[in-house]
Amino acid sequence: MKHIQGKIYLLGAFSLAGTSVITGRILSMKLSSFTITAISLGMVLVFLLPFYGSKTLKTIHLLAKSDWVMILFQAVFGIFLFRTFLLFGVRLTNTVEAGILTGTTPAITSLMAFFFLKERLSGITVLGIGFTVTGIILLQGTDLLSAQFSDGHLAGNTLIICAAVSESAFNIISRKHKVEAKDVSKVQLDPVVQTLLVSAIALLLSIVPAICERPLTSLSTIGWEEWFALVWYGLVVTALAFIFFYEGAKRCDAYVIAAFSGMIPLVSMLLSIILLREKIGYNQCIGGFLIILSMALIGKREKVEPIT
Repeated sequence: MKHIQGKIYLLGAFSLAGTSVITGRILSMKLSSFTITAISLGMVLVFLLPFYGSKTLKTIHLLAKSDWVMILFQAVFGIFLFRTFLLFGVRLTNTVEAGILTGTTPAITSLMAFFFLKERLSGITVLGIGFTVTGIILLQGTDLLSAQFSDGHLAGNTLIICAAVSESAFNIISRKHKVEAKDVSKVQLDPVVQTLLVSAIALLLSIVPAICERPLTSLSTIGWEEWFALVWYGLVVTALAFIFFYEGAKRCDAYVIAAFSGMIPLVSMLLSIILLREKIGYNQCIGGFLIILSMALIGKREKVEPIT
């Protein structure tokens, strides 16, 4: 039952994360990248601290050195580096190439799980991850046989790959800490407290470059749609999605996490159809089917013992 709960949490986490594409389109028209990151993280703290501030302070005193290392790495890889690489990378490449390269995240996560976590890699897992990667590529409307990468986009494509590696590292760090927590940690981190601590550190990393973007000037020009998008980006895409992810990561292995990460581009495509009235072809339909099939295949794997 707990294994099923973990999948439900991961489904929610990556589905909410998928809404970031539409939100980003709205915000990027008037706000710079570090400003978006800093303001959204600030909203997370403002909203959650009144309810979890006391519990967070109590937890801080109980955290072991390994807990702080994990929280720091999650903030660096999961928020700061991932968003930095991605936002700068898309400016130096096209959306097709970026879409293909971000589709490598499940495969990178699986390889890291195999080499760093020593989690068993079965044939059905390989097949499922393959379906996920192929499905994500097809969602971009790309013909696999004719896909080409321009030499002029080398810098941008490199940054996109770095973003995929950063997201995969975040997934592995989260799972690794949950596996080892019983032996090296004095406290089981509450997902909300963990989200608060990770967001606070990421905010500290983002605040200086955000100030350099002169945020007050740009914030004075935005309307209610942009403010709503900022609130959504902070409280839903960051806070709620991270809370769901932490709950799922302690119940499922890294391969399940990798497969469910395919929900991000799938939800992005569905929202583009519904909200932006974009049209899709057979490639995208097949891609969405492969992602759903991959989650079903990997879900049939032998259950891992949940970490409570």
